[in-house]
Amino acid sequence: MASATPNTPAGLALPDVLPASVLTEGTEHFDVVVVGFGIAGGCAALEAARAGARVLLLERAAVHGGTSSMSGGHFYLGGGTAVQQATGHADSVEAMIGYLMASTKDPDEEKIRAYCEGSVAHFDWLEDLGFEFERSYFPGKAVIQPGTEGLMFTGNEKVWPFREQVAPAPRGHKVPVPGDTEGTRIVMDLLRTQVEKAGVEVRYETGATNLVVDGDPATGRVVGLGWRSFDEHGAISAGGVVIAAGGFVMNPDMVARYTPALGSKLFTLGSTYDDGLGIRLGESVGAALENMEEPFITAPFYPPSSRCKGIIVNKDGQRFVAEDSYHARTSYHVMQQPDAVAYLIVDSEHLGEDHMPLVPLKDGFETLEEMEAGLGMPAGSLVKTVETYNANAANGEDPDFHKHPDWIAPQTAGPWAVLDLSLGVALYAGFTIGGMATTVDGEVRRTDGSVVPGLYAAGACASNIAQDGAGYCSGTQLGEGSFFGRRAGRHAAGVSPAGR
Repeated sequence: MASATPNTPAGLALPDVLPASVLTEGTEHFDVVVVGFGIAGGCAALEAARAGARVLLLERAAVHGGTSSMSGGHFYLGGGTAVQQATGHADSVEAMIGYLMASTKDPDEEKIRAYCEGSVAHFDWLEDLGFEFERSYFPGKAVIQPGTEGLMFTGNEKVWPFREQVAPAPRGHKVPVPGDTEGTRIVMDLLRTQVEKAGVEVRYETGATNLVVDGDPATGRVVGLGWRSFDEHGAISAGGVVIAAGGFVMNPDMVARYTPALGSKLFTLGSTYDDGLGIRLGESVGAALENMEEPFITAPFYPPSSRCKGIIVNKDGQRFVAEDSYHARTSYHVMQQPDAVAYLIVDSEHLGEDHMPLVPLKDGFETLEEMEAGLGMPAGSLVKTVETYNANAANGEDPDFHKHPDWIAPQTAGPWAVLDLSLGVALYAGFTIGGMATTVDGEVRRTDGSVVPGLYAAGACASNIAQDGAGYCSGTQLGEGSFFGRRAGRHAAGVSPAGR
């Protein structure tokens, strides 16, 4: 059942709120009901059960994992983890806090501080599931470690101005699986085992349809939910409901409303059930939404890392971003350029082999003048940009965008290659970032700042540390999803996060 005006697209309709009268003496009751068995939902269910709650976990798919199982397995963790210590990388809680405060669009210091102060303990908690991050470091610049190395830089820690504000430290901890896909499946399988061992009841192919509220839907307490499994449906009474049902990248109506760039020619990173239902369930009882207009969109042009020594320009032949930025930060700035057109110019010495065909070769040119004309740029614009860059690079400098010295090199060895970073040409991939506003313990907030009693959110349907592509670090979604999922589960079970 969903509420919608005649002109409301189906993908934007809010589910009807059910009155508490649908719950009878014979209605099943659980202390905590969790919706969605990805990393956030699984962690919430496990912590709630370990706190002594009777827990039900609902998953619309036939298996556990959700979008989490599609990821490469990065967890953004720091403050002195065992891997950081073993590989000789000094880090501190305050340094991690400082970086996230500086790089986040609208930082919530309470959440960031809690995440950083609890990061080492969370690292240990993850390993206690039954795996171990390899005590090794990958020094190159890549989207994800090609092997099983346990640590690498996955954000903009070494990018200006952050490197001058906080001492850089690598925090991208990777699950020990080679390659860049399905690394998290190991964690999800171990999490499933622990969830079952803790006595959580898991029902697959069963989804939430409505929230049950005692009193006025705008002010009352969430006391249960409606569910459906094929042709069967019913209601469940709950002391607390944790929504961890993913983002909305698979909902064309929500994408068109909030993040239209995700409707362009790109590959959507999500599962079938990333349709925004969890967010709309929250909206039905007054949940405030945050950062809904901020997608994560990226088309990495490296590896090889030598390409970071090239020059990125827009259609007017002007640079607009430091080329050593994390790939999502670069892509974020591409989206801000006229017509979202951008090119990577790299000489023969630094082109390297094509390891990342997501960004296609547009053409090759013998001279800069030919390149400028071939790309239809204003006369003299590109030539001046490249000549200025090369003159500064010869001195190991980049006064315009402050590229790190490790990635500065003159681009003088013709012929030159042009790789097309433009949206609609390069194969961009993306997912949604925004979701329900929450407290540090996952309680869903209303627009007036008050909480919705009995309702929690975690993972991709909640807004926490990750807020836009410019400040995103690989591993933030899995890191914050698991961390704040645990807090939500414990709070829903009535146990303080610091109490155990």
